[in-house]
Amino acid sequence: MSNPLLLSRYIVQIASECAPVIKAGGLGDVVYGLSRELENRGNCVELILPMYDCMRYDHIWGLHDAYKDLGVPWYGGEIKCDVFCGWVHGRLCFFIQPKSQDQFFNRGYVYGGNDDPMRFAFFSKAAMEFLLKSNKRPDIIHCHDWQTGLIPVMLYEMYQYYGMERQRVCYTIHNFRHQGSCGNEILEATGLNRPEYYFHYDRLRDNFNPFALNLMKGGIVYSNYVNTVSPHHAWEARFTDVGYGLGHTLEIHRNKFSGILNGVDYKLWNPESDELIPSQYDLNNMAGKAKNKKALREKLLLQDSEKPVIAYIGRLDEQKGVHLVHHAIYYALQRNAQFVLLGSGTSTEVNNRFLHEKYFLNENPDVHLEIGFNEELAHLIYAGADMMVVPSNFEPCGLTQLISLKYGTVPIVRGVGGLLSTVFDRDYDQDHAPEKRNGYVFYQQDNKALESAMERAIGLYYEYPKEFKQLAQQGMECDYSWKSAGSQYINIYEHIKNIKYEF
Repeated sequence: MSNPLLLSRYIVQIASECAPVIKAGGLGDVVYGLSRELENRGNCVELILPMYDCMRYDHIWGLHDAYKDLGVPWYGGEIKCDVFCGWVHGRLCFFIQPKSQDQFFNRGYVYGGNDDPMRFAFFSKAAMEFLLKSNKRPDIIHCHDWQTGLIPVMLYEMYQYYGMERQRVCYTIHNFRHQGSCGNEILEATGLNRPEYYFHYDRLRDNFNPFALNLMKGGIVYSNYVNTVSPHHAWEARFTDVGYGLGHTLEIHRNKFSGILNGVDYKLWNPESDELIPSQYDLNNMAGKAKNKKALREKLLLQDSEKPVIAYIGRLDEQKGVHLVHHAIYYALQRNAQFVLLGSGTSTEVNNRFLHEKYFLNENPDVHLEIGFNEELAHLIYAGADMMVVPSNFEPCGLTQLISLKYGTVPIVRGVGGLLSTVFDRDYDQDHAPEKRNGYVFYQQDNKALESAMERAIGLYYEYPKEFKQLAQQGMECDYSWKSAGSQYINIYEHIKNIKYEF
């Protein structure tokens, strides 16, 4: 009997992002990293993406025409698209460019339009038309987040009757907070029509707004398999308010729902080979980390001292526990530590608040707040910091703590989602042996809880430096590459490839 893990499959990933050419968040990293892992395992992988005007075109090699004047049915008429093809760091990508006065993807941004549901409904429709008319028949169509939630709906209700009856869909949800709420104009535009049919509670009707459709719910209902990006977050989505109203839908479809922990692309994030840091190092030779710490201080004009450097890298918003990020800065300074922040607010109010803090703390030699994002600086902070604070309100998976572990930067995290699946408290974790523990965990959302974890980490740094170094090295031994996730996705593909498509 053949080993299913050795079989070659034809997989098409359809998403709104793929790093580094289109990256608004962690979704882009996941789409790229998973695609590369699947290819490394002998599968044929192609990606279909929108062709934004704000893409990093310098990361595309060999961009050329793939399909001219693709006709996409829309509102009873047709919109023509050009489809371009190119390689993004070895991944074969198709970019859909509509020729429409709506300028769906020529706006200088990836997300943020009032008509985002319509923009990505069109992208989903165009992606299906491209597969149909170019005669591409993948074994698996892998969709991501609400932006592609309509694809399994259209496949089951329309395209299976035009020669795509053998295609199967895996649908990955990266963030339940954004679900793609819209009205029946989406049905008219895409040709699904029949609002009385789709507004049924068992199909696309929003669980709490009877006058709205929910594109993410459609993806859950119609896909052959659904997953989110960590096992603990899958539990949270079903049984807590982190599912943002979709808990009942997930309960109904629990037999096809699970959590698969994201991986980190160690080709990009690895202190042994990272070309964006001054000194490479590994767990057996940590001298380079000390040199990177010195370089970080020099770059950010922090005073050279024996103090630990505590960092935060990420968005500044409610999801990331912005109130605790703010408190962490001042608690670190109070406890004789330095603090470095790299991030920007997703709202003007939050951004201005941290700009005010930056101005207020500007003369303090133990703190630097970098409002914005800089990829090169991020690498240096991971390599130079001693600890990384990740105080998220909710975190489906999280990459910050995974990268920190690889760089020997001890994570201090709140026990939610993927953070709880990957960081094991040095002092209190009962499920892992002491030599497998790798950081600090707190659970409440208040300042005292954060202080308790930070105090334990800072205390170990000062009082037991050898044990702190050992904890950092234990984190570096963790393997959060794409290997495990790749195996789990392939098992899912094999499972759904041969099942009958039933709704």
